[in-house]
Amino acid sequence: QVQVVESGGGVVQAGGSLRLSCAASGGTFSTYAMGWFRQAPGKEREFVAAISRSGSSTATADSVKGRCTISRDNAKNTVYLQMNSVEPEDTAVYSCAARRAVLTHTYFYDASSYNYWGQGTQVTVSS
Repeated sequence: QVQVVESGGGVVQAGGSLRLSCAASGGTFSTYAMGWFRQAPGKEREFVAAISRSGSSTATADSVKGRCTISRDNAKNTVYLQMNSVEPEDTAVYSCAARRAVLTHTYFYDASSYNYWGQGTQVTVSS
C-alpha cells in the first residue's frame, strides 16, 4: 500500500509560479499512475493533471492547460506539478492521488479510479 504526501503549497501572487511535490512511499512507485486534483471552497473536487506510470503520457485540464505541467521522477518516487502564471481562480487545496496501472502509458482523469490520496496542500493566489 502506497502513501503519498504533498508539499510545496503556499501563498503566491497572481502571475507567479509554484511547484508542488508529491512523495510516495510503501510501494513500487513506477507501477502507479499519478494524478493531481484540487478543491476550492464551496466547489467540487476537479481534475488538474495526470501522468502515466512511465511518465510518457500526461494530461492536463483545460482550465490549467499551458500553465501547469505534471512530471515525475521514478528514481525519487516523486511526482511534481509545476504551476506558472497562477491566477486567483487557482486557489484551492491540491491533492495527489495514486493507483496501480497495468499499462505503462495509461493515465486517469476520474478521481474515483484512484485508491490512495494525500492530505493535500493549500495553494492561495493573491491578486
